[in-house]
Amino acid sequence: MGATLRLLALGHLAPYLFTGQAAAQNITAIIANLEHYYAYGRSPPVYPSPQGTGLGDWATAYSYAKSLVANMTNGEKQNLTIGYTSTTNGCSGNSYPVPSVGYPGMCLNDAGNGLRGTDGTSGYPSALHVGASWNRDLTLARASYMGKEFKAKGVNMALGPVVGPIGRVGEGGRNWEGFSNDPYLAGTLTGLTVQGLQESVIACTKHFIAYDQETNRNPDGYNASVSSNLDDKTMHELYLWPFQDAVHAGTGSVMCSYNRINGSYACQNSKTMNGLLKTELGFQGLVVSDWGGQHTGVASANAGLDMAMPDSDYWLGNLTTAVANGSLAQSRLDDMAIRIIATWYKFNPEPNPGFGVPANLSLPHEFVNGRSLDSASTILQGAVEGHVLVKNTGALPLSAPPFLSIYGYDAYAALQNQEDSYAPDGFAKWNLGYESIANLTDDETVDFFAETVYPNGPASAQAGTLISGGGSGAVTAPYVIAPFDALRTQAVADGTFLQWDFENRNPAVDQATSACLVFINEFASEGYDRPALADTYSDQLVLNVAARCNNTIVSINNAGIRTVDAWIDNENITAVIFAHLPGQDSGTALVELLYGKQSFSGRLPYTVAKKPSDYGDLLEPTVPTNVSDYYTQSNFTEGVYIDYKSFIARNITPRYAFGYGLTYSNFSYSGLQVNKYSNASFSLLPANSSIQEGGLPSLWDYVASVSATVTNTGKVEAAEVAQLYLGIPTGPAKQLRGYSKELLAPNASATVTFLLSRRDLSVWDTTRQQWILQTGTYNVYVGKSVLDIQLQSTLTI
Repeated sequence: MGATLRLLALGHLAPYLFTGQAAAQNITAIIANLEHYYAYGRSPPVYPSPQGTGLGDWATAYSYAKSLVANMTNGEKQNLTIGYTSTTNGCSGNSYPVPSVGYPGMCLNDAGNGLRGTDGTSGYPSALHVGASWNRDLTLARASYMGKEFKAKGVNMALGPVVGPIGRVGEGGRNWEGFSNDPYLAGTLTGLTVQGLQESVIACTKHFIAYDQETNRNPDGYNASVSSNLDDKTMHELYLWPFQDAVHAGTGSVMCSYNRINGSYACQNSKTMNGLLKTELGFQGLVVSDWGGQHTGVASANAGLDMAMPDSDYWLGNLTTAVANGSLAQSRLDDMAIRIIATWYKFNPEPNPGFGVPANLSLPHEFVNGRSLDSASTILQGAVEGHVLVKNTGALPLSAPPFLSIYGYDAYAALQNQEDSYAPDGFAKWNLGYESIANLTDDETVDFFAETVYPNGPASAQAGTLISGGGSGAVTAPYVIAPFDALRTQAVADGTFLQWDFENRNPAVDQATSACLVFINEFASEGYDRPALADTYSDQLVLNVAARCNNTIVSINNAGIRTVDAWIDNENITAVIFAHLPGQDSGTALVELLYGKQSFSGRLPYTVAKKPSDYGDLLEPTVPTNVSDYYTQSNFTEGVYIDYKSFIARNITPRYAFGYGLTYSNFSYSGLQVNKYSNASFSLLPANSSIQEGGLPSLWDYVASVSATVTNTGKVEAAEVAQLYLGIPTGPAKQLRGYSKELLAPNASATVTFLLSRRDLSVWDTTRQQWILQTGTYNVYVGKSVLDIQLQSTLTI
């Protein structure tokens, strides 16, 4: 029957079948057939939507919420669930107040890298930069300070952290908003970020789920959003994994994404929201739509959506009618309201939401400074540790060089750090991270941001240094210390002579120079997927300088994977740094490293290939075509085999492996020990008990540990990132299951211990619908990267 429907629904031929009114009617019928074929029967239905019960430390908040909601009318409950545009604040979104019970509403604001689009904010390192630091303590501290900043500005909910996209598509436009392409690394850092943010505000973990491309993310004409088609095992072992960490950490909110999952829109997908999130993971908070991500009314409510942003024609005035006619249960409307009130009350019951986020910065307003001087060292150290040194033939560290030459468009700060006109719609270069995009006006920004046709948009931002990517996850910095600013300050202290040329692609080079520093970037943004993993303009600039300078040092502020095959083997290129997205202290952090005040300690949270084609089918997004019949299908047939798991499985050697990074020292590994806990259960199935936040509690029980000794055998203090990989039976050859960052003085040693939970050793059984612990041999690898293994053993179950 499905094949027959599809033949009848030849959407790409529709305009040629009839003319005039008949053509319009025919297209409507064809689209209806397509909708029936592609949108139904592919994602299992899970109803009814589970009611929140106030698990764990939610009990007090639920008790309060139930007492408040009991005194509301259905109209007031309905209003709780709907966003609106405020005239008194500039929050990304607002939920309606209920004055009769003293509920003031909520301010929701971007994003996971800090408060965006207003004054009085800090420019934190972006999530990809944090992922490259592999530093748990810094991650928690960063989130804690960010949360305090949101709260100081009257924001109830911070719209982050991001774990989707996870980086399936190499050219994905929003990969930089997440921590890593690996679910374990992304999950641990996500959990810590939720924990830190929720010291002060609600964390909104996003985008749920399998949202891994910008192309065709939203409906466009007859084209529906792209459908991410994946199996249950892949869902659990890769895409759901970091969300499980977030729920276990107590995330107050989850944002459903724009895409479809197995044909059903994420914000009306009952399998993912009702089934995975609210039932299997025991999520107690509220599900909010991405902005404009709601496409149905009663269907989305029944599927588990609790709040629609930024508004909802589907729900406004209709939810009460739906309850009255029985298409929406009274208990479901009550649960939506209770989840919203409980989340607000538990984390940040701010009585004056959005008080520090002005609606229009061009009008008189009180300056509310959300920043704290206490955060300065965390922001700077976070910027330092996300830099990854991938090549160094002895050029670094610098030591009071007599003469330096500086080149490249990324060396200096953008010429503006404010809007042109402070338009109240919030779409301007300054508040979307587009300050460094040349020849883009504020008026053009809306179209630029909204475009989702691939390929589109610049590959590099050639009007100033890149401190973050673009879109809703961009940072709004109080200042920008660019590389040139910090180098100039250091030059004054050292008596170094500087020359620079930031304009020419083929600059002259004084042959007396000690070294040439070339600064380039690779831009990425929400709204479009990257046109390439490297741009020819920047590559040629590097080659031109290297042709005239035998000590060329390249620094790349890269918003995602950046290939370097065009010039990496050039013998005149002596050092290469992936500088990622450091935030406001970019230049200061880089000088700390270039001059050896600190050693590089970052490691790659992704794999860098020798050439783009090495990523295979996962290089580019899935694009709409005539044969896709208006319903673009992105088939995740690779399963869990993305990034390093794919490279290992296909026996492709990368340029730089996942977890790779150089320091100014050397480290040795010894004394590997594998310990299986005698009091742990190694039964096939986890102990059955009531679901708590994050799923079955027994999944989080520690059942084994791995330890080793790491020694600094070099001459300078430096940090090593010891990494644990497991070869789990029936799974990929290696999967990250632990890491430890240790700062060691010369000749000092530290014992690193990796605790392994039952979940860490398990695989998802699609028949039993449960995590199972297999019998057999588990290969244990400890090393410096996924390919640089220093110690090896086995664990037998």
